[in-house]
Amino acid sequence: MLADAAALPFADGEFDCVVTFMSLQDVDDLAGAVAESARVLVDGGRLAIAIVHPLNSAGGFRGSEPNSPFVIDGSYLGRARYAERVARDHLEMTFFTEHRALESYVTALADAGFLIERIREPAIPDDAFGSELSLRWRRIPLFLHLRAIKA
Repeated sequence: MLADAAALPFADGEFDCVVTFMSLQDVDDLAGAVAESARVLVDGGRLAIAIVHPLNSAGGFRGSEPNSPFVIDGSYLGRARYAERVARDHLEMTFFTEHRALESYVTALADAGFLIERIREPAIPDDAFGSELSLRWRRIPLFLHLRAIKA
């Protein structure tokens, strides 16, 4: 099924849990998508979110060495659209996404009637990328996980 995240084709209160995995940073209408998640959840239902960590989308490493400095050239607090090209196993994909500060996600959750239960910034295992590049991501969070309850 294909649907707009801000206009889900489900009834009110139809689900106990909604999962948004690596998608909220890519939607145009963050507030609408989060509000729709609240609408389709039962009272007490949970929303599980995994996104690119806003710190990560605001900056980048200045080199490939494990101790390369991490720098934010623009603004962490501002919104910025960007495209990221990824190549793996002879396949290329381009992701169009938007940097938003953590406050944007928290505001969308609060406005939709959610209470945050848990926030995680999981560490990347040393061997995650099979090279020393993974060591850089042991210093800066790559992902952010949130779990919220519909109040």
